[in-house]
Amino acid sequence: MKPSSPCIKVCAMDAARGLCVGCGRTLDEIGRWARMSEAERQRVMAELQARLS
Repeated sequence: MKPSSPCIKVCAMDAARGLCVGCGRTLDEIGRWARMSEAERQRVMAELQARLS
């Protein structure tokens, strides 16, 4: 089973905020994504809309 992901294939970092402009994750979160538990991924995904606002 493939892990859930907020990736929308718009991979560019906003240097000022340290977030991907496509999904809102940090570089650390993107790098650790496959190793995170599903609960950790869901926690991060719950925060993404607010981060991108």
